[in-house]
Amino acid sequence: MRDELKTILVTAGVIIEKKKVLVTQRMEGAPRGLLWEFPGGKVKEGEDPRKALQRELKEELDIDVEVGKILEAVFHTYPEYPILLLTYRCRIKKGVPKPIGCHDLRWVGLEELNKLSMAPADEPIRKHLITAKR
Repeated sequence: MRDELKTILVTAGVIIEKKKVLVTQRMEGAPRGLLWEFPGGKVKEGEDPRKALQRELKEELDIDVEVGKILEAVFHTYPEYPILLLTYRCRIKKGVPKPIGCHDLRWVGLEELNKLSMAPADEPIRKHLITAKR
């Protein structure tokens, strides 16, 4: 199997406070730059996905989180490689999110979430959140 076809394991956190969900905007020069997504990142070889999510949220947003149960698993093929995105409910234990490893961040209600340009792999998660609230 060619390396570029190896599935990359990625995590994302769904953090909801006061009926708003935290989303981050990808860096301008990155693949899918300036699209919105649920914060998280790649899982390193041999790393536990929950620990990876805690590490990524600390690096990208300077927050400590408690990772809860899995919300959604999404398989998506990007031009570069396929990903398996594991999405978990999270709760901030310490810190206030700051856009360190992302272009921007926002707390949005479901109506605004529905209007954002999201990364394709994050679409099923957005749909899940919007459908679950109806």
